[in-house]
Amino acid sequence: MTARERLLEAAHDAVVSGAWPRVRMADLARAAGVSRQTLYNEFGSRDGLAATLAAREGERFLAGALAAFAASPGGPAEALGAAAGWALRSAAHDPVVTAAVTDDAGGLLPLLTTRSEPLLLPIAAALAQAMVARDPRLDAVRCARVAETVVRLTVSHLVLPTQPVDASAVDLALTARALLA
Repeated sequence: MTARERLLEAAHDAVVSGAWPRVRMADLARAAGVSRQTLYNEFGSRDGLAATLAAREGERFLAGALAAFAASPGGPAEALGAAAGWALRSAAHDPVVTAAVTDDAGGLLPLLTTRSEPLLLPIAAALAQAMVARDPRLDAVRCARVAETVVRLTVSHLVLPTQPVDASAVDLALTARALLA
């Protein structure tokens, strides 16, 4: 495991344990067995480390969402709903997402909300490509807009759930269908 991977694991452990708001960079470096300077060289700052951890988690979520999309027997809108449902179900049991959503002091919630562009846009782009691959008659620009809207709404349902996950997934599929019409 590289120093970068060890540092990301140390950050992951701090987030999951609830220590993230209080942990110092020196503590993370020590846990990873590297110098503090190595940590700063790799990530630039605490925020850079958090953003990189969020991106790593985002890649994992993208893989799962794409698998759910691919496994859905419906059209592109229904497949987007299936991907959103998978993401919501997975997030409900993911300790990093739970920490971010319930984080009051650690500065993680903005990575899902006000500073989410680096996390959400690649997911939306990949889902838009999957939509066009499923139905080549669809306009790629419109699919990009629909996918981004559904991804952003999925995050909204994640941060502030108002109904069961399966109902949210159905609503997101209906929204995608309306936007594609």
